[in-house]
Amino acid sequence: MTERIHVGVAWPYANGPLHLGQIAGAYLPADIFARYNRIIGNEVLMVSGSDLHGAPITIRAERENTTPEAIGAKFHAEFLDCWERLGISFDLFTTTGTDNHREVTQDIFLTLLRKGYLYRDSMLQAYCPACGRSLPDRYVQGICPNCGSPNARGDECESCGKPLDPVDLNSSRCAICGGTPRFEQSEHFFLKLSALQEELAAWLSSKTHWRQNVMGSTRGFIDEGLRDRAMTRDINWGVPVPVEGFENKRIYVWFEAVIGYLSATKEWAHLQGDDAAWEKYWKEDAKIYNFIGKDNIFFHTLSWPATLMAYGGLNLPYDVPANEFLTIQGQKLSTSRNWAVWLTDYLEKYDPDALRYYLTAVMPETQDSDFSWEKFVSRNNDELVATYGNLAHRVLTFCQRHFGGVVPESGELDASSRQLLDEAEQAIGDIGDALGRCSFREALRTAMSTAQKANRYLDEQAPWKTIKQSKDEAARSVATVLGVLSALSTGLYPILPFSSEKLHASLGFSGSVLERGWKMVLPAAGQVLREPQPLFVKLDEAVIEEETARLGQS
Repeated sequence: MTERIHVGVAWPYANGPLHLGQIAGAYLPADIFARYNRIIGNEVLMVSGSDLHGAPITIRAERENTTPEAIGAKFHAEFLDCWERLGISFDLFTTTGTDNHREVTQDIFLTLLRKGYLYRDSMLQAYCPACGRSLPDRYVQGICPNCGSPNARGDECESCGKPLDPVDLNSSRCAICGGTPRFEQSEHFFLKLSALQEELAAWLSSKTHWRQNVMGSTRGFIDEGLRDRAMTRDINWGVPVPVEGFENKRIYVWFEAVIGYLSATKEWAHLQGDDAAWEKYWKEDAKIYNFIGKDNIFFHTLSWPATLMAYGGLNLPYDVPANEFLTIQGQKLSTSRNWAVWLTDYLEKYDPDALRYYLTAVMPETQDSDFSWEKFVSRNNDELVATYGNLAHRVLTFCQRHFGGVVPESGELDASSRQLLDEAEQAIGDIGDALGRCSFREALRTAMSTAQKANRYLDEQAPWKTIKQSKDEAARSVATVLGVLSALSTGLYPILPFSSEKLHASLGFSGSVLERGWKMVLPAAGQVLREPQPLFVKLDEAVIEEETARLGQS
């Protein structure tokens, strides 16, 4: 039975290029999951967009003496290019700057206000005397009162994930000039989270399938007791507050950005020519997944569900498979120190599937993991090239030389050949089970284990030797491995879409892997094989020193 799956992915701030921490944290796992669900026949919609609002955009615009609109447009275009080159298959990647997003956000805001879930109150607002202006949350930095991190922001601490207000910070400072801000009273609208605590707790009790890190963090916030949070800010960039007297304020970026999952669905529906199509995902039977990094857990498991509960009549998230952080060469990623691997830099030099493979292999699903150039080159050469790519290349080349470039007749299979094909078919089921549970590392291990078994089988059968005595015996072993390669092109398609399609075509199949579906299809005897081409490129070890030296350099 097919399902309807909505994949909402974290909205990146359009204030700088994408780095590998973001890809491993949200975008690659979301794409793998969406591709898998599409190929098994589920009705999938994957949406996200550039977050054009909030302090990060205005900070960069001020530093470059330009406008937030110009900054947002520049990086939104760059994001779209990166998604295409890396194979991130969004059905719609929009922005928070559309009229549609503003209208949907203001509708939710006014509905919550009318129903009593938003109320006016005053809060202390940071003001920098040296800069002569109010400071949005991210303009305020200081020491986290929870974990002691010296670089916590005024909206949250990246180190411990605790949501904060600027007044919570110790030794607060202005992110622009480094001066000490003062705090003044300012009127804002507050979301009545405290009134929804019991309903949220009851909803969470059914989420037995959530990752332990996500549930643990969320339970921690619930146990502390949810406090009402201001959902407007003293800033002139963002979605206007649709209430008289608040013309100089904007809706808090963490209130309106998550609404993007809904507004993007409505925009997608309009583009399909069916304005009501969004209801299939938000009002009918559907599972909503939000792929994010661990620093955004609070806003996706509590604040956004609370908003949906208060609004009424809309589906709540089914799962929030948040990943932990990716470090770089053993150090915490830092964009300010340029201690990052930028996606644009990577894609200029290397193949997308090599990155998709390595990031899946080290994906920080349950704890922080590390990207190193040494391990990237090693795994590319020893696993992708030597184990998988070489298996395909030597069998396809053998067929060109000895069987006229067609799939040979296998004849009656012996026990070892039948066992290998059975294990390959079972692997497709096991890979699918892991992908459905968002266990992407497990899925990759299963696929590569199958490739290793095929290599051992091929070495044992040694068709390059047996063909001298029995062409039929060599044909049987070669046809068997071609069947395993067909299974691998399917099982690895969600993770390695480019090379899977290349292998699919090399095996003589027409159409696409997606069209073939999530099943094992043996190449038919006589099927014409294409001239074999290497699936992957072996990297020179000089890459390690060259790329490592670039880290931290401006």
